[in-house]
Amino acid sequence: MKIGILNSDTVQIDGAAEFGQYPEMFSKVFWAVEPKIQFKTYEVQFGEYPEDINECDAYLITGSKASCYDDVAWIHALKEFIKALDQSKKKLIGVCFGHQIIAEALGGSVRKSPNGWHAGVDSISLNKDDLEYGSQGKKFNLVFSHQDEVERLPRNATLIAESVSCPIGMFLIENHIFCTQGHIELDKKFARMIYDFRKEQIGNSKHKHACQTLSMETDELDVANSLLKFLRK
Repeated sequence: MKIGILNSDTVQIDGAAEFGQYPEMFSKVFWAVEPKIQFKTYEVQFGEYPEDINECDAYLITGSKASCYDDVAWIHALKEFIKALDQSKKKLIGVCFGHQIIAEALGGSVRKSPNGWHAGVDSISLNKDDLEYGSQGKKFNLVFSHQDEVERLPRNATLIAESVSCPIGMFLIENHIFCTQGHIELDKKFARMIYDFRKEQIGNSKHKHACQTLSMETDELDVANSLLKFLRK
């Protein structure tokens, strides 16, 4: 299987070089469950796209410090590519910003959360609408770092996981799109660097809570397995 990573950001945090850029982070977590997967990176933040949509078996949109409603050229171009992938029923995964921009590109809406930043390890629970990835109520503990949230899903999307603090945690669109607001690629040491870097934005109380939660066990490998199961369907 070959996954095209549509990279939407550049890590520019002092001391973070050991973790690599987001494509390296995603490669590491997927290789932990399936070492034979191949990856190719497209820097969509700089206008780089595959010449042929079938260059890869599936695509993945990374997180980003940008907002999917920003009025900038590369955001508009990525939305058009998402629409093309959807029309072709090409397998597509969205994580954090990827989750949000897919929702907005296909008819949903995204906003800044009225509750401010959602940061730290938190759990989302599977609901009864899709139990292929676990039993109803199964919880996935994931690292979160976002202030934007999906407010309304596209018409043909199915919500499959949620929580009080993340009402739209995971969703599917038919059999070709799988999105998650929680991160699977963030090492907790790197997540701590992000929280420290954004401490003033997050606020002291939420920053302290986010850092404390990093001692919790996380389920990124379980989610990576679920994503690969989805891609193979």
